[in-house]
Amino acid sequence: MTTQDFATYLASLPRVLAGAAALFRDAEGRVLLVEPNYREGWALPGGTIESDDGESPRQGARRETLEEIGLDVELGPLLAVDWVRLGAGRPPLVAYVYDGGVLGEEELKRIRLQEEELLSWRLVPRAELTDHLLGPLGLRVLAALDALTDGTGTVELENGERVV
Repeated sequence: MTTQDFATYLASLPRVLAGAAALFRDAEGRVLLVEPNYREGWALPGGTIESDDGESPRQGARRETLEEIGLDVELGPLLAVDWVRLGAGRPPLVAYVYDGGVLGEEELKRIRLQEEELLSWRLVPRAELTDHLLGPLGLRVLAALDALTDGTGTVELENGERVV
């Protein structure tokens, strides 16, 4: 196969978006959410993985956390992987959620928002998460929290729902 043939083959393959986020909590178990300025609803700190640079999902979540909230944190285990169908004409998304750990008062005071993308941040109790997180994202975060508390390890999701 020539280089041109291989390039043509690669161009013919389906495309998938990939994103990664960190799930941070405080001592009371509330979840750190950020409010983007470019869409409705809230989110976890995170974003698109820069695959052109060879960035892994874990590296992407850590980089995005540093960019968005100014914290450089070694992330814990992978809690959830979610395959999300975004709708007609849009490629699917694979979303990774890592354990960001528990942030103490000093770390919370050091949060500095990326003004180009974020309006605010807040700590939200579990019972209110789906009021802030739209669609599969809310289900994904609840599943990731469950993975933390019940010790099941990484959960596999499709549109926020457990596969097994």
